[in-house]
Amino acid sequence: MRDIDEMVSRETDDPPIAKEAATAIRVLGSGESLPKPPRRRVITVANQKGGVGKTTTAVNVAAAMALRGLDVVVIDLDPQGNASTALGIDHHASIPSVYDVLIEGKGLGEVLLPVDGVPNLRCVPATIDLAGAEIELVSLVARESRLRRALAEAELAADYIFIDCPPSLGLLTINALVAAEEVLIPIQCEYYALEGLGQLLRNIELVRAHLNPALRISTIVLTMYDARTRLSAQVAEDVRAHFRDLVLQTVIPRNVRISEAPSFGQTVMTYDPGSAGALCYLNVAQEIARATASAT
Repeated sequence: MRDIDEMVSRETDDPPIAKEAATAIRVLGSGESLPKPPRRRVITVANQKGGVGKTTTAVNVAAAMALRGLDVVVIDLDPQGNASTALGIDHHASIPSVYDVLIEGKGLGEVLLPVDGVPNLRCVPATIDLAGAEIELVSLVARESRLRRALAEAELAADYIFIDCPPSLGLLTINALVAAEEVLIPIQCEYYALEGLGQLLRNIELVRAHLNPALRISTIVLTMYDARTRLSAQVAEDVRAHFRDLVLQTVIPRNVRISEAPSFGQTVMTYDPGSAGALCYLNVAQEIARATASAT
């Protein structure tokens, strides 16, 4: 296993102009395409703790894959609509959204929108209406599986579908877990990283036992890593010791470009493709895609 401190310090140093340009060319797709999975992969990005890089990971991995030739869809299931914002998708109240899919029975294809500047990437936006969906879903038939049914009926032509969850364990997150076969968990490299994670793991087990036997945790991504602190290294070490091969080798450093990108309606992959953050998310996308290829 590569040494985390060495890897992150190497990738977070401010590169010379030539190195940054070379990184940008690599990130924007001037390189080998990623392997297509043998069948569509539906991945729920979940962690009920807020501020761990859940949305950031979902949109940047999706963009990285799309830039490398894969067809990718992001479903924004968070009423805050942060994934929609990061992808430059309007999500005011009058926009058809995932709320209409879950509550009104509208087809996913009717609310699917292309992402400007990233070919092969599309988004199902979230609007503020979704905030009331938790209550409205309670009285509906098959309330836990409405997103899964919508996905089955839509038959989206996509290699990957990423579902971005709200920071909670309510019915929206349950719908995401029932609709997917895989769970990607971002874990922040800070003191409270593992707090509450046990409850998420228990919920995943309950969904697997009663609603979705195919569900599994496939990937854990370490985020917000600060190579200057011993704490980040200790958290990373603990997570790797507990989850072993589920944890990707690539870690996501604290990087100002990653934080700035959503305010410009972009992912870091297009906002600053020469940054360390963009390169790290490209590496995460490659690890996820190549792990599938090597397993087939």
